Amino acid sequence: MANLAQFLVETARRRPERPALRLGEHVTSYAELDERSARAAALLRAGGIRPGDRVALMLPNVPEFVVLYYGVLRAGAVVVPMNPLLKTRETEYHLRDSGADMLFEWHQAPGEGAQGAAAAGVRHMAVEPVTFAGLLASHEPLPEVSEPDGEDVAVLLYTSGTTGRPKGATLTHTGLRHNTEVNTVEVQRVTAEDVVVGCLPLFHIFGQICTMSVTVRAGASLTLIPRFDPQTVLDAIARDRATIFEGVPTMYAALLQHPSEADVSTLRMCVSGGASLPVEILHGFERRFGCMVLEGFGMSETSPVVTFNHPDRPRKAGSIGTPIKDVEVRLLDDKGQDVAPGEIGELAVRGPNVMKGYWNRPEETAATIPDGWLRSGDLARQDEDGYLYIVDRKKDMIIRGGYNVYPREIEEVLHEHPAVALAAVVGVADAHLGEEIAAAVVVRPGAQVTPDVLRQFVKERVAAYKYPRQVWLVDTLPTGPSGKILKREISAPAG
Repeated sequence: MANLAQFLVETARRRPERPALRLGEHVTSYAELDERSARAAALLRAGGIRPGDRVALMLPNVPEFVVLYYGVLRAGAVVVPMNPLLKTRETEYHLRDSGADMLFEWHQAPGEGAQGAAAAGVRHMAVEPVTFAGLLASHEPLPEVSEPDGEDVAVLLYTSGTTGRPKGATLTHTGLRHNTEVNTVEVQRVTAEDVVVGCLPLFHIFGQICTMSVTVRAGASLTLIPRFDPQTVLDAIARDRATIFEGVPTMYAALLQHPSEADVSTLRMCVSGGASLPVEILHGFERRFGCMVLEGFGMSETSPVVTFNHPDRPRKAGSIGTPIKDVEVRLLDDKGQDVAPGEIGELAVRGPNVMKGYWNRPEETAATIPDGWLRSGDLARQDEDGYLYIVDRKKDMIIRGGYNVYPREIEEVLHEHPAVALAAVVGVADAHLGEEIAAAVVVRPGAQVTPDVLRQFVKERVAAYKYPRQVWLVDTLPTGPSGKILKREISAPAG
């Protein structure tokens, strides 16, 4: 029973006719999803895929991703999810590094996938819904589900590569099943009556486990949205009477600013992760949409959830909550010792959710998990009630003239200004101080504000060494595949 795919098999037995997936007007029941994933497993076996082989999926949020994901697991192989927007050389790198035996790429963008696969010497197949359905129909469903050891790798998930080239986190069946189970039963408390909005990319760990796997475990329905768009999301919530929305902070900011009269009164829970959600955006979203936002913390390397604002405890705005069941956390100083109560330290994690390590990278694994505790790279503090607060990414901290400045603190102040829709604070090189503080700001539609006004606004609210000397008004902020702001790509606008 260790296979992550067993969740689908069990749900299909309990509720075969329940809608599992919705994409527009197209609905797939759990019985259909179970059968198609069994046929996909047979297709893979016929193609020579054996337990432990790696199979890459380069697909958007479409039913075929879910079918193949569970098909790969049923066959005992390892899923290698990949962003469908990767270019040829990036595709080649992922395929070579993972040792993938096969790639499935989306038919509307097969060029980069096909070329990358050819360069890596890997078999590939373009997935077009009608043709792929016919191919599945030509294979009898594989009757058995592979029974791996719980510590066998289920998913080889590549990190976003914020420091160097992407690394493959080896996530086990046990770790992913544990995270799915705890999130379903205790954290999100998803039931078979829920309808979950799936706009988070399924190739990303947040969407893959917290949205897809949790929905399947609960027997709920998943509304698939291939590409995030505020109006599309709001219309889908109204049409399908969705009860749960999950997103990253940039999605919440976009929804908050979008003019729409869509009826979203059926929402009972909103979940934010991927990065810290500015408190002003959290409160603004709750006021407008009438749905409480619960924030948590997770990583690709932890399957993903570590902490959460549990629904049976008081919610603290700005907090990532407390550890989930069976997971331990510590706050460590630079010497690996626990910091004093109330002090800032690096968040370290231990539990069944932690990855086995980085694929074929023993030295980097040892550096990240030197003593059984995974170092997250995130700085945090803990209050007297045990609630944790992310202060910032360790690498994002700015050292200005010897003083430590945490960008998130300044971003929270900027978000208090009524003209600010979204803000990101970064450090820029300075010959005298080492680093200077700069802020890139997206202004709300119709609002008028100048950099000087924003600079003064922050200056009046923080210590003199903390306010941004440079303020740049920009149209958008660069984001990664999951919608997380990419600070490394922020720079002064030309001219």
